[in-house]
Amino acid sequence: MGLSLVKRLLSEGYKVAATSRTLESLEKEVGTAAGFLPLEVNVTDETSVRNAINKTIKTFGGIDVVVNNAGYGQLGTLEELSDKEARQNFDTNVFGLLNVMRNVMPHLRNKRSGHIINISSIAGFLGAFPGWGIYNATKFAVAGLTEAFSAEAAPLGIKATIVYPGYFKTNFLLQGSLRLAANPIAEYKAARDLEVIHDTQIIGNQPGDPEKAALAFIRLAENENPPLHFFMGSDSFKMANNKIEILQSALSANEALSNSTDF
Repeated sequence: MGLSLVKRLLSEGYKVAATSRTLESLEKEVGTAAGFLPLEVNVTDETSVRNAINKTIKTFGGIDVVVNNAGYGQLGTLEELSDKEARQNFDTNVFGLLNVMRNVMPHLRNKRSGHIINISSIAGFLGAFPGWGIYNATKFAVAGLTEAFSAEAAPLGIKATIVYPGYFKTNFLLQGSLRLAANPIAEYKAARDLEVIHDTQIIGNQPGDPEKAALAFIRLAENENPPLHFFMGSDSFKMANNKIEILQSALSANEALSNSTDF
């Protein structure tokens, strides 16, 4: 999805600083283009992030929009995953994103403008996917911190958007972007079944088009009053509505008990 966005932005004449774990992969996919700055960045290394931001500002004179898209999926039930596996997923998906936000904010705050778009997932709103608990938790965290950030940054003229993509035809479900538990437990049949479904039925049949997603990102960035919450894709939209119905039912069913706890 990030690659599609980079290519679309460049084709429309925008200046783009794009990051990857290796320069070689970026240069291979994008090549050389006017207004393109490829950067090798490890988002879990704050010095690496800071250097990339400084180089971008020096090259282009400033930063207007930041899209935080780095991350990977960690599968495995909560019992199966080791502390290391869980923390590594949070380090990339949450703390890596925080590194970018924290280091770009002095620049955006100084110029009193900017827009930070953080990529969560529909799994960061509807969490009931067995075997996806840690990944879901990272994406819930992205949504929660972005909500707080929007309240903090709005008085400074800085906008924020949480994007909740559904399934898109990207490499997310392929090797390298999705990791399985190192020590699976056979009793967790529902988690294993869902892994098989993703591997045999969902890959190649995702409804989302990355090219259309790129256009949606550009429209968000150009919007003078962008939404805080943006559910991307018809499947995401449907699952979000289902979650809202579940919450509304729970509120209605438990209203009396909830109110009974007041003084």
